[in-house]
Amino acid sequence: MAEEDDKKIRILQSLRGKICEAKNLGPSSGPNRLRDLCTFCTISLDQEEVYRTKVYEKSVSPFYGEDFYFEIPRPFQCLSFYVYAKSMFQIRDLPVGKVAIRKEDLYKYCGKENWFQLQPVDPHSEVQGKVHLEMKLNELITENGSICQQLVVQIIACQGLPLISGQNCDPYATVTLVGPARSDQKKTKVKKKTSDPQFEETFHFEVTRSSSYKGRSHFHVEEEDIEKLEIKVELWNNGNLAQDVFLGETRVSVKILRNDHIHRAWYLLQPKGNGTKSKPDDLGSLRLKVTYTEDNVLPSACYTALRNLMLKSPDVKPISASAAHVLGDICRESVGYEALLPVVRLLLHHNRLLPFLTSVAALELENTQEANTIFRGNSLATRCIDDMMKIVGRSYLTVTLKPVLNEIFESNKTCEIDPVKLKEGDNVEVNKENLQGYVQKVFTSITQSSSSCSPLMCDVFRSLRQLASKRFPADPHVQYSAVSSFIFLRFFAVAVLSPHTFQLRAHHPEPEISRTLTLISKTIQSLGSWGSLSKNKLSSFKETYMYDFFKLFQEDECIEKVKKFLDEISSNVSKESSGVEDSFVLKEGEVHKRAQGRKRIGQKNFKKRWLRVTNQELSYHKQKVYGTVTGLPVFIQNILNCVPMTNGAFTGLERHGGKEALCVIPVKNILSVEKLEESAFNRKNMFQVIHSEKPLYVQAGNCVETNSWIEVLSQVSRCNPGRLSTFHPSAYVGGFWLCCKETNESTPGCKPCTATLANIQLDIDCDRETERIFSFFSSSRSRLQKMEDACAGMSVYLGQQEDCSAFTIQDPKETFRTIKELGEVLDDLQAHHDLKGALTDEPGTIENPIVGKTV
Repeated sequence: MAEEDDKKIRILQSLRGKICEAKNLGPSSGPNRLRDLCTFCTISLDQEEVYRTKVYEKSVSPFYGEDFYFEIPRPFQCLSFYVYAKSMFQIRDLPVGKVAIRKEDLYKYCGKENWFQLQPVDPHSEVQGKVHLEMKLNELITENGSICQQLVVQIIACQGLPLISGQNCDPYATVTLVGPARSDQKKTKVKKKTSDPQFEETFHFEVTRSSSYKGRSHFHVEEEDIEKLEIKVELWNNGNLAQDVFLGETRVSVKILRNDHIHRAWYLLQPKGNGTKSKPDDLGSLRLKVTYTEDNVLPSACYTALRNLMLKSPDVKPISASAAHVLGDICRESVGYEALLPVVRLLLHHNRLLPFLTSVAALELENTQEANTIFRGNSLATRCIDDMMKIVGRSYLTVTLKPVLNEIFESNKTCEIDPVKLKEGDNVEVNKENLQGYVQKVFTSITQSSSSCSPLMCDVFRSLRQLASKRFPADPHVQYSAVSSFIFLRFFAVAVLSPHTFQLRAHHPEPEISRTLTLISKTIQSLGSWGSLSKNKLSSFKETYMYDFFKLFQEDECIEKVKKFLDEISSNVSKESSGVEDSFVLKEGEVHKRAQGRKRIGQKNFKKRWLRVTNQELSYHKQKVYGTVTGLPVFIQNILNCVPMTNGAFTGLERHGGKEALCVIPVKNILSVEKLEESAFNRKNMFQVIHSEKPLYVQAGNCVETNSWIEVLSQVSRCNPGRLSTFHPSAYVGGFWLCCKETNESTPGCKPCTATLANIQLDIDCDRETERIFSFFSSSRSRLQKMEDACAGMSVYLGQQEDCSAFTIQDPKETFRTIKELGEVLDDLQAHHDLKGALTDEPGTIENPIVGKTV
């Protein structure tokens, strides 16, 4: 099995972008213009919803401004964005329109903002999946001795049918022979709870032949009949008592059998009538930014040479001659410093990041002439350290900022202090007091958080501090500004400004809250810089109203707190937590959970539950419970506690109050978190939490949510003692394990766990990161050649040439040597791609079945 895996390619997909805004929503005429309705957007892979924005206020041109990023864990055909209108008086949300982009067309829109015209949402056009057919013509002798033709159609299987209301469908197929004066229809059996039904059913249709047909040896299908007949296959979901739901159709002309006695092929399902419609009414438009990435990841051995070359980078002298620095240099003009992220992740995984960051920071300081501009630009060094903080500092931000941000979002006090932007009735003194209270809470939370700071961040800050003091020995403040320019300006202030991009909040904030966060962020930046500025610079604020606001803070007291904090996170002393860690929520949401059979009486059925993961425990509840929010009237609190909200409405109102959990599993008891095979319960998107008692079986809302739950639970339990090395990918049902057929329920697992290393800091796919590095090098080969030529020119002419100004070349010979080695490694890796490009591997990879071609 391992040998087979070594021969395959993994095709890993990801999607990131932004739902920007909409304009002129709804029909352009008539009473249905959406002036009185709130709207929201969703993202779907085929027909599976994987993301939903919050609901935005009444407007025909709403600004959404929501960023999204997720790994795509399965094959898909179409990416769709839907706009819905939400009404208090409608049972169902009203579809306004959609933007549908075929997977093969996504490259056209990569990384750019585009306006898309909304198309109508027709249930008969919302299709996905494919059907496998076989057709052939047989010759029969009738009872009266005449010879006729019989068309044999076999429905073999379907793949990728959509979920219906989040569950596998109950599909069946109808097969119809359609002609000018006939429509003979037959129907398969219903297959229960599956998106990949195996039908294996055969149907026979009599094809009328002309009386002139005489001999068996002269068998030909006549042209006039062939042109008139076609087979129509429709897929339906059996609705039982409700109406059946159309899933898609395909039409195949019988004339395809003129040259082939047997025709067998996969066909993509199409909308009813192939989607032919009259010109739709103008429904408005949607501005989107979409970047789809597909990484063709080869077996690990193929990346050895390139990986080793990148890992050697911290040891190369000078650092500008290293492979990692060369990559940043040649990609700077095309993608900025985006190419550095996989380098940072790769070096981080192999514990090689700290020496690399130290070297690139030292190089930048050599070119910094004034202490007050230290690490202020967007350079290779600052981008690498930014990426490092975002990767390793996520839990630090959660512990430090999430509780106070939740309070800001929930209480939503008015904080505008700019006289130009004040609304009628606003009291600037009250607003100033509100803002001061928020700032004080954020500032205190940050300056008292040193024990939670990542050890790697502390090591980097200590190195930056030493390098800055050495570069500017006469400036006593530079040791602080070297650290504050990152921890305050590039880390905390950015997270306060955009909490949704750091997973601190689910969605982009409302405009009023966004303005409050902007003012808090600006204040935190300035407060953070106080400890590193001399006295004559303390009052150099651009806006008068901000200067007046800063008078409210005790300058000397804040300076001492900032300096103490910066000392703590950049000192040589190893700090340890107090051991008492506050509980904070990492993820929560609605799922379906299978009953664990604790009661003797009762079925082991699936029920809706509210699942919550904190840094200390996993729990589930009957429903989401909304806690009391200070200042809300009692009747509003009662509404929040009684009426279930969907899709994150009022997210975060619940803290640790409310009803008791139905079940609590301490994080320390989790032994493994793995996906569960669909065949276990005929349900998609399932995962299992294996702990000291019976496994907890959970069904998430979609494939992206499944991956998200597994990632969070795996990370929070990664260092637990006694983690399993094997697991059962299916369930124990009917007295045996469905996967390995073992009858003993306590028998060890039959498949290796996906993560068995207890001390891994992060789950980093090094082969994927190396593949991304390869793709960035490959797309910049012309720039790499120019850099090689520049090195050669400098060596010959002994000096800096005009063509070299675009690159950082300190040692031409050493840089030339690295580039030549890179060229050989890249050529070898490209040869591996060419050799193995047709192979695929497990979920997340893409099959390429023969569609509409004879096998």
